Amino acid sequence: MESEGEKRTMHEDAVINAAFQELLDIYLASQHRKKVELITKAFNFARQAHKGVRRHSGEPYIMHPLEVARIVCKEIGLGSTSICAALLHDVVEDTDYTVEDIRNLFGDKIAEIVNGLTKISGGVFGAHASAQAENFKKLLLTMSEDIRVILIKIADRLHNMRTLEFMQENKQYKIAGETLYIYAPIAYRLGLSRIKTELENLSFKYEHPEEYASIEKKIEKTQQERDILYEEFTRPICEQLDAMGYKYHIIGRVKSPYSIWNKMQKKHVAFEDIYDILAVRIIFEPKEEENENNECFNIYIALTKLYNAHPDRLRDWVNKPRTNGYKALHATFMSQRGEWIEVQIRSEKMNEVAERGIAAHWKYKDQGEESNDTQLDNWLHTIKEILDDPQPNALDFLDTIKLNLYATEIFVFTPKGEIKTMPQNCTALDLAYSIHTFLGNHCIGAKVNHRLVPINHLLQSGDQVEILTSNAPRVEEGWLSFVTTAKARSKIQAAIRRQNRLLQNEGESKLSQFLEQEGLSNYTGNIEKLWKLHKLKDREELLTAIGKGSVILGNDDKDALLGNKKFSLQSLFSFNRDKKKEEGNEIECYENLDKKVPVNLTDENLKKSFIIADCCHPIPGDDILGYYDENKHIVIHKRSCPVADTIKSSHGDRILAAKWETHKQLYFVVPIKITGIDDMGVLHEITTIIYQQLNANIQKMHIESDNGIFEGTFWINVHDVEDVRNICNNLKKIKNIKTIARIG
Repeated sequence: MESEGEKRTMHEDAVINAAFQELLDIYLASQHRKKVELITKAFNFARQAHKGVRRHSGEPYIMHPLEVARIVCKEIGLGSTSICAALLHDVVEDTDYTVEDIRNLFGDKIAEIVNGLTKISGGVFGAHASAQAENFKKLLLTMSEDIRVILIKIADRLHNMRTLEFMQENKQYKIAGETLYIYAPIAYRLGLSRIKTELENLSFKYEHPEEYASIEKKIEKTQQERDILYEEFTRPICEQLDAMGYKYHIIGRVKSPYSIWNKMQKKHVAFEDIYDILAVRIIFEPKEEENENNECFNIYIALTKLYNAHPDRLRDWVNKPRTNGYKALHATFMSQRGEWIEVQIRSEKMNEVAERGIAAHWKYKDQGEESNDTQLDNWLHTIKEILDDPQPNALDFLDTIKLNLYATEIFVFTPKGEIKTMPQNCTALDLAYSIHTFLGNHCIGAKVNHRLVPINHLLQSGDQVEILTSNAPRVEEGWLSFVTTAKARSKIQAAIRRQNRLLQNEGESKLSQFLEQEGLSNYTGNIEKLWKLHKLKDREELLTAIGKGSVILGNDDKDALLGNKKFSLQSLFSFNRDKKKEEGNEIECYENLDKKVPVNLTDENLKKSFIIADCCHPIPGDDILGYYDENKHIVIHKRSCPVADTIKSSHGDRILAAKWETHKQLYFVVPIKITGIDDMGVLHEITTIIYQQLNANIQKMHIESDNGIFEGTFWINVHDVEDVRNICNNLKKIKNIKTIARIG
């Protein structure tokens, strides 16, 4: 008689075999060469290597590489090499097998991809830098040689996100934050729009579960109304396309929960105020393949006879595709009900590229057709340049890479009429650096449409730009405040580092001369006293300041070194003082913290045990996390805070799950922004509701009125998010108030 263990093993073997057969069926249905034997060999090898190992969900570990391989094959459209690499991607990291073992069994190409997917233990940034940034840098290094590395990594991340429910909360926040910060933008940049959307939604679901559920419920609740609108809007379009003799299908696209929430946050509006939740996509089969671009416009012209088009909302991604290869014609039309609806017009081929990104590019390129790989090659070249210029700080590196991943493109012209693709909101200086580093370093201004403009002038699509230069380079640190491209930021930082090294050499010479004249020692303690005296952060900054002339050594420095003046420890460290005191209480340090256990924020321990982050000012009821900092303090951030996003992507091992356990004893100041019609008594109504009805205290307020419209910000003492919601709901009842939202 079979034991329970044997039955379980037989059942799991059947599930594994069925999953592998499904993978083979998907592969055999594709247009790739049929290397079933190689894939079977990789599967058997991985199965044996991971034998006996289980995931957090309890299922056999081999199910993970199988799922990653299925995503790689079905959802991205890659072939046997990538499928094998996906099946083997965790073997080197998690077992005793090496990259050389993979090379001997499966060849150089698969071994190199697996090597690129294997985490590293060394340090390109140094021993104390973020391991996450290290891994990401290695990923990019390999990606610039073989793009399949990042595609498999995205598939790996997608499956991890689909099974995130089995992880601890603090791990969920780390992985979700990292996904939103890095992987979703890269998926977008590589044209994987469907995967990018799913990654965003899954991240949103785990970081803000209540808001995610609320938006999904509202989308479902308003579905019937949208269905009626869609039916009314598309019926005349179908009749028109039928009359034109097209084979086509039309689908309604509902904005994703994450996109809706993101727009609500950015514009400080409610769900009900989002008017572009529905979009319509027309996917047609062109009558002539070589004429598909023109046919997009023919369909657009036909639609303008049915509906009024928005004059400023035509986006021609057909003749000038996005840098990720996306091609489509976007137009916005006024529906019968008076609502604007975006219509996306694509051919079948354009749609496949939009959904599957770069893999579809390769497919059409292999068929001898033109492909828009040039822009992708340019982006990869930029990545290589940034990697060749090492960033001293891991977070700077991550931010530099991320800068342009989500950017919308514009098109500008050189004086000779050549087209340059640039990200939206770029400046003349960004364009200079995109053409050549020398041009950027020597840039002093530009002529845009024959008009002289400064280097920080924002470029618009269609501008003709001539870069003006000087003979000598003049890179300034202030440039970093307005450039928007990764390349410009990277090159400016490199130039500043070179300049600082020269200034430091000059500063060191002046410092040595000063110390020698005063008969003082050049030992480390004296140098430290000087940089603390001038409220600088380290020796390098002191030397740079002396070399630049912003610090001139004199009698005060001599007195400080000789001990003739008394300096308090607090003043010496004022440049980098940590927020250790709150209302006179020393903030508690945690020596041996169990990061697996969520921290509870109570009325009693909130002030003495935790630091509330100044960047996002969380209050009870907000979705939060804790960050265990270098000083062994716990800092509380909103999960949606940009600073927390960076932490999740760089120091995820320090993330803690945190929960509010407060009971309306403490007060928190929250800014609420209100706009409306400036009528007699409206301010009195607002203050009456806040003071008398809700018994809340206004700490301060700022109100401006212009042409009958007022805008005001009220800083109100509240206990928690429920108080904020109550205040907003009551203020909405005032007739002349149009919008109200918590800000910050």
